[in-house]
Order: sequence, then structure tokens, then C-alpha cells
Amino acid sequence: MMHTTMGWHVELEFMEDDQHTRAAALVRLPDGTEVRAHGHASRHRSDANQPRVGEEIAGARALNELAMQLLTKAHEEIDQASGRTSHPIHV
Repeated sequence: MMHTTMGWHVELEFMEDDQHTRAAALVRLPDGTEVRAHGHASRHRSDANQPRVGEEIAGARALNELAMQLLTKAHEEIDQASGRTSHPIHV
């Protein structure tokens, strides 16, 4: 059995102000396809200003959306190749 190692590079960028954090996620697949997603976090006025926490929340939301898009893409490819409908399991 032959094993192949490959990697994907995921990029996350953050845009922040005093109360909002936006995250943009991008993954480039080996076939040249790019999948992009966004996440958002808001800080309540009474919360302490913790930019790292906003980045973690917005980043997690962007990565979650990215994961859902990749699952959808994979199932569309399965369906196209097999001629039947696959059923994605959402986690």
C-alpha cells in the first residue's frame, strides 16, 4: 500500500475595531480551487476589550463555514461521479 502526504494551507485574516472582529478564511486546494468563508464576532460594551477572544470566535466561525463548504463540495463531486445522491453528515 502506497501512502501519499499532502497539505493544505489555510489563511486567516482579521479586521477589527473596538467592538467587532471579522475573519476571512481561504484554503487553496491542490486542484487550484479556492474556497473562502467569513466569520464575525461582536463585543458587548460591558465586556472587557480582549481582541484575541474576538479573533478566536470570528476565526472559528469562518473555519466552521469553510468546513461546511468543503463538505458540500465533496458531496457534489461524489454525486456527479456516482450518479446518485450522497448524504453528508453535519457535525
